[in-house]
Amino acid sequence: MKCHEVDYEILGHDMQIVEVELDMGETVVAEAGAMNYMEDGITFESRMGDGSRADEGVFGKLMGAGKRALTGESLFLTHFTNTGSGKKRVSFAAPYPGKIIAYDMSTAGGELLCQKDAFLAAAFGTEISIAFTKRLGAGFFGGEGFILQHLRGDGMAFIHAGGTVIEKQLNNDVLRVDTGCLVAFTKGIDYSIERAGNLKSMFFGGEGLFLATLKGTGTVFLQSLPFSRMADRILAHAPSGGGSSKGEGSLLGRIGGMLDGD
Repeated sequence: MKCHEVDYEILGHDMQIVEVELDMGETVVAEAGAMNYMEDGITFESRMGDGSRADEGVFGKLMGAGKRALTGESLFLTHFTNTGSGKKRVSFAAPYPGKIIAYDMSTAGGELLCQKDAFLAAAFGTEISIAFTKRLGAGFFGGEGFILQHLRGDGMAFIHAGGTVIEKQLNNDVLRVDTGCLVAFTKGIDYSIERAGNLKSMFFGGEGLFLATLKGTGTVFLQSLPFSRMADRILAHAPSGGGSSKGEGSLLGRIGGMLDGD
């Protein structure tokens, strides 16, 4: 396996973009809708598949698209190719506040598993598939951690995390995390979803019913603010009926809402 060797630069702080520099003939594969801007000379095409296997055939592409549908992602990936002369740049934006992780797959044993919505882009030649948790019974109730994206290759891959990124190095260790806080982990890490404590802790502890358990030796990437958690907070504080909030959380705000008929 030999992926295209792309150069890159990550721009910004809390709403980052990654700018990928392509030589003539080089290609980067990205999630549909992730492109921010591109220079003249770069062409793009939506394809059913990552293009890592030239002999994959129509049936193989359909199987790959079906697997992507299970993750809730688009059936298509967009291929950006430098068809002009000289170096050209194309950029991809993070979908919500957080950080972009640039990871050299050749240093991860050629494999990286990440949350189903974490993948942003990768050098052409990277195989993008899915993986399930070993314990399907727990997986159906485990939230974000049930279906993972499986990246294989020896080039650069770019994934997105919400909030602050925490990188943990495990050396035959065990780490238990909220399923939504897990972003990615490398080859050599055994991953499972397990029940979070006793029944009382599960239902009243506020930490969810299940936790992701990571065992082994390798690198684990965590995020401080999963998008699902941020969305839940926004919905919980959104005014009912689409009205505006007056004095959030205050007595005067609630009285004002009553007077407005909220």
